[in-house]
This record gives sequence, C-alpha cells and structure tokens, in this order.
Amino acid sequence: MGYNRQAAVNYAKRWWNGRNPEYYDFQQLGGDCTNFISQCLYAGYGEMNRSEWYYYALNSRSPSWTGVEFLHDFLVRNRGAGPRASERPLPMAQIGDIVQLSFDGDMFSHSLLVVDKSPTDTLIAAHTYDSYARSLRTYYFQKARLLAIAD
Repeated sequence: MGYNRQAAVNYAKRWWNGRNPEYYDFQQLGGDCTNFISQCLYAGYGEMNRSEWYYYALNSRSPSWTGVEFLHDFLVRNRGAGPRASERPLPMAQIGDIVQLSFDGDMFSHSLLVVDKSPTDTLIAAHTYDSYARSLRTYYFQKARLLAIAD
C-alpha cells in the first residue's frame, strides 16, 4: 500500500479547524498536534500498524499515535505495516511530509503536516495552534526536522 499525499493534505484541510469526533481531542492533555498528524497520515496511508502505531479509543492507542518523539521513532524504524519515513533536509519537503519542531533546541515537541511548498516557503497544517497553510517561517523554533514519508 502506498502513501497518498493528497489524501493526507485533504484530511488536514477538512479538520485543521475542528476535531474529528472519531478521535479524542488531546488539547487539554498537552496538545493535539501529533494526534492530528497521525490522523492525516492514516488518511493518506489507509493502514495502521496494529502493534506500534494505532488508535481505537482514548485508552486503546499507541504512544506513537500521540507523542512527538514516539511518532518519529516509529516512522524512521518501521519495517512493518503503516507509514515509514526518513529524516531529510528541510528544503526537500513535499506535501504530506511531517515537520517536527524543537522550541528549546533540545526536545522536539510539535508536529506539523506540509500542505504546500514553494522555493521560498513551506506551508503547514497543525493542531494545538490550529493552522492551515501557515508559513513555517512564522514559527519561532531552535531546530526543525523533516520526516519524509516513503511513497
């Protein structure tokens, strides 16, 4: 099964300013950003990894579905079902890829979906600070990493 980048972006466009009732809203539990990004990935990939990346309910989900570092680790190490990624330089971003930000230069704590790309800017969608087609340049961060999703 391949990754449909446009389906991930379409999902982000539909839900960036709302919450899909099929998923718990983690806004009051530290933020909803990675939960939203996992939903976008699932919309684009169509398959969960039933042991490492999944969501059935609030109390039946993997840490990688909602945790920034856990999602990173799952995506770059996954050799089973579900999406895979590799870290690449930020200028290589394509729609449907994931950007993760570190605000303190040490710990990555925010996940974003690339929804558009130009030679001079990367536009993202996100939850926690709900955004769609927001310029990555408007964020103040110390580090950014690109998770290029494998097709």
